[in-house]
Amino acid sequence: MEVFLNFPPRRWKMYNSRMNIQRLDKSQAIPWDLLLLADPSKKLVEEYVKDGLMNVAIIDNKIVAEYVLLDRGNGLAEVMNIAVDEKFQGQGIGKQLLMHAIKTAKYIGFKIVEIGTSNASHAQLALYQKCGFKIYHIKKNFFVDNYDEEIYDNGVKCVDMIMLSCKLNSLSFH
Repeated sequence: MEVFLNFPPRRWKMYNSRMNIQRLDKSQAIPWDLLLLADPSKKLVEEYVKDGLMNVAIIDNKIVAEYVLLDRGNGLAEVMNIAVDEKFQGQGIGKQLLMHAIKTAKYIGFKIVEIGTSNASHAQLALYQKCGFKIYHIKKNFFVDNYDEEIYDNGVKCVDMIMLSCKLNSLSFH
C-alpha cells in the first residue's frame, strides 16, 4: 500500500510511558503469536498482513500488541487484526492501540474506519463503541463459513461477525 509508505510517524510515545507504538520494520519478525490470538486462521492472516500496515506496541524491547490496518478503497480502512499479549491485557493497551489506528487512518486521509468482531466478543464490542464505533452490519455465519474449526470466545460459539464503523470527519483529537 503506497499510501502507508508515506505515513511519517515511525514511532509514537503513548500514554504508557514505557510503551511505544511503531510500524513493524521489515527486519522485525512478524508477531504470529499475537496475530493468531486475534484470528486463528493463518491463511486469512497471511492475506491481509501482506497488504496492510502493521503497527506494534513495544514495552521493554518486547512486542506486546499489534494491529493491522488495511486500505479497502474509497476512503475506507479496516482494522483487520488487533491483539494484546495476554500478560499485558487489562492495562488499556488495546484502547491505546485502537486510538492509534484511528488517528493513523485519519492522518493518512481515510474517511471511515471499520472493525469486525464476533458475536461472542463482548469486551471488544464495548471497547469499540467506547472509542466511537457504531454497529452497522452483521455478517451472518461468518465464522461458520470461513473457519474450518469452531471458535469460542468467553465460552460462546463465534457464529456472526459484528461490523462496526467510525466516521473520521466527526472525530477530533486533542
